[in-house]
Amino acid sequence: MATATQQVNCKELETTKPSSTSLHFENALGQQIAGRGNIANVSFEGIVGASGLLRKAIDLVRIVAPTDSTALIEGETGTGKELIARAIHNISPRCGHPFIRLNCAAIPFDLLESELFGHEKGAFTGAIAQKMGRFEMADKGTLFLDEIGDIPLALQPKLLRVLQEQEFERLGSGLTRRINVRMVAATHRNLAEMVRRNEFRADLYYRLNVFPVQLPPLRARYEDIPALVTHFVDFYGRRIGKYIQLIPEETMSALRSYAWPGNVRELQNLIERAVILSHDGVLPNPLPSNHHETVTVISKTNTLKEVDRALIVQALEAAAWIIGGPEGAAVKLGVKRTTLLYKMKKLGIFRPLQGRKIKTPVNVLQQAESSAAV
Repeated sequence: MATATQQVNCKELETTKPSSTSLHFENALGQQIAGRGNIANVSFEGIVGASGLLRKAIDLVRIVAPTDSTALIEGETGTGKELIARAIHNISPRCGHPFIRLNCAAIPFDLLESELFGHEKGAFTGAIAQKMGRFEMADKGTLFLDEIGDIPLALQPKLLRVLQEQEFERLGSGLTRRINVRMVAATHRNLAEMVRRNEFRADLYYRLNVFPVQLPPLRARYEDIPALVTHFVDFYGRRIGKYIQLIPEETMSALRSYAWPGNVRELQNLIERAVILSHDGVLPNPLPSNHHETVTVISKTNTLKEVDRALIVQALEAAAWIIGGPEGAAVKLGVKRTTLLYKMKKLGIFRPLQGRKIKTPVNVLQQAESSAAV
């Protein structure tokens, strides 16, 4: 849960069974599995997948974990930022000390300061007892602040101070407390852009951005999808009591070609649904019906512009030149309606007169070597 305090040490990782879906997912990802010949990061704090982009991120984790430097994990929602934060803690010298997390976006503004720094009895209306904050709980360990981009501007100077000085005061107290905390932060926002818009303090951004780790979206590492699917099928099959013996090639192909806006978390949830709906040991396609008609161009073209144009025209024709709506070309392409209109204008694509079709070079649509997406 967003406000739950969780302490993790090395021994507990080997013996404790998680009690929530999210922890099931995170600990399950720690298992070493084989995915069609690709071993999932052997000898590492296991993460399912062996793609180049994922391995690059893991290499950065290995480098920064033994230090006390602040790490900033960037990536879209559902890419596994908390899993990476736990890995940094688990292979660091702080492993035997607390790992404390806080989702900054899930705490109301008027309570966030108290959650971070704690308060004394009577510090404000409703403060009926003394409370220890997350920084104090994480002393000698790691504090993971998820969605750091949602920290209010008014609170950012206090956060900067504790990062720089390793000291703070509880609300309602004049006593300065010293701590020894390693900070790991995560965000799906573009903090540099927020700094330019004066929505995030530049000095705090520079203090957080000591060692950035960028997590790739699932659509950028599609080669990991078979291993992830196999893993989740096995996990949920055991959990639900329905054992899958066959994943049809057309189902796997559909999963590989889907854009996955919700990333690994979305894949996890859809595979759980598919296992529940399965019959006779066969995994059904869990994707919604409006995603079955995935638009893909297989091409060996000279320019990306030709590929983009061919892909858009193909999607428009498949959608009867309807741009918006649930059955429109924008949905098929996985982009916003305004984005599609912009690309159409840029590429000179207009709805043809009745009875005519836009001509697209045959080699753009037929020669097969690589897939292109808008």
